[in-house]
Amino acid sequence: MRPPHPTLRLLTLLLVSMMTIMASATISPSLPRLRMAFEWVPAIDLWVRMVVTLPALFTAMGAPLAGMLIDRFGRKRLLVASVALYGVAGTLPGVLTDLPLILVCRALLGLAVGGLMTTATALIADYYAGPERGVVLGRQAAFMGVGGLVFMLSGGLLADIHWRAPFAVYLYAFLILPFILLFLTEPEVKRGAAGGGSERVPLPWSNLWLVYALAMAGMMIFYLIPVQLPFLLRRLGVASSALAGLAVGVSTLVGSVVSLRYARVRQVLSYRGIMAVLFACMGLGYVIVGTAQSYAAVVGGLAVSGLGQGLLTPNMSNWAASLAPEAVRGRAMGLLTTSLFLGQFISPLLAQPLIGAVGLGGAFLVASGLLSALAGTFGALAWYARTKAPSVAT
Repeated sequence: MRPPHPTLRLLTLLLVSMMTIMASATISPSLPRLRMAFEWVPAIDLWVRMVVTLPALFTAMGAPLAGMLIDRFGRKRLLVASVALYGVAGTLPGVLTDLPLILVCRALLGLAVGGLMTTATALIADYYAGPERGVVLGRQAAFMGVGGLVFMLSGGLLADIHWRAPFAVYLYAFLILPFILLFLTEPEVKRGAAGGGSERVPLPWSNLWLVYALAMAGMMIFYLIPVQLPFLLRRLGVASSALAGLAVGVSTLVGSVVSLRYARVRQVLSYRGIMAVLFACMGLGYVIVGTAQSYAAVVGGLAVSGLGQGLLTPNMSNWAASLAPEAVRGRAMGLLTTSLFLGQFISPLLAQPLIGAVGLGGAFLVASGLLSALAGTFGALAWYARTKAPSVAT
């Protein structure tokens, strides 16, 4: 059988990666209307936000299992199953009338995302190495950003029609399945087997724990935007779901442009140095959002924040892939997925009491203070490492 064209293989991986941001971004602009549809439900302010973030919890739970499965049995079959489940669980809430059933579907969607994101990132790490891997991971993050813009705008426009309409966007999964079947092949990597393999290769926890902690913290802070921003804009008198989608989409679009330059940035800065830069950009953007008095100011703050957000995912993925032995790469990327999506899930749980104490704008300012502290810390660590051993390797 003729091997797939490299461009078609890469395109398929990038199109699959777009589905991870879709899981939450698509319905984020419809949250206020969804809340009104179920306003009689006790604690609806929390539950309506959980419609966005519940998939993240189940992604975090399912990703480690997905990582173990693909290390033992291979990548492609799990990817196909995950994408099919994604399409079914994603679209069903559009016809359901019971909030608990909607939440069950969102949980299943999260399991699907755990499988497809872990597998897609592991395949990139398998197919590509060295600087080329950094280029592809940057393109992956860029496609996720473009997907965020397209699907956020689509979700906003559809939400202005009806809160159920955005769920139809998840039919995208069924368009991608033929690409996976035709253009992705099972890579030849070391597999776990009965009596040996990945089970005997330990994960380098002494190095990976920092990557996972940073991934979770970065995503916790980032997710203030898709979950809380529609409500902040309503406080400013912006009621249009489409405008809310556009505002969040600006952040992801800027991030996608920056992601394309990730490999070039990586040539200049260490992993820790990149963390310092991205935290500084996010911190400045959150100050602008937290003090904004107009829609234009909010969009400007989100654009600044996007400069940092575009570096977060490719830096975390590249850092983890560089530390993980080939035989346990699936597990390593699965745990990275867990860290990213656990941060998404925890974000509104921590944000709600904070918002109750300091308000929506105040929550962004508190987050900005934390981001500034992280930027200073990693800037100092990167400077110290460079003075001790001039290298961009760590």
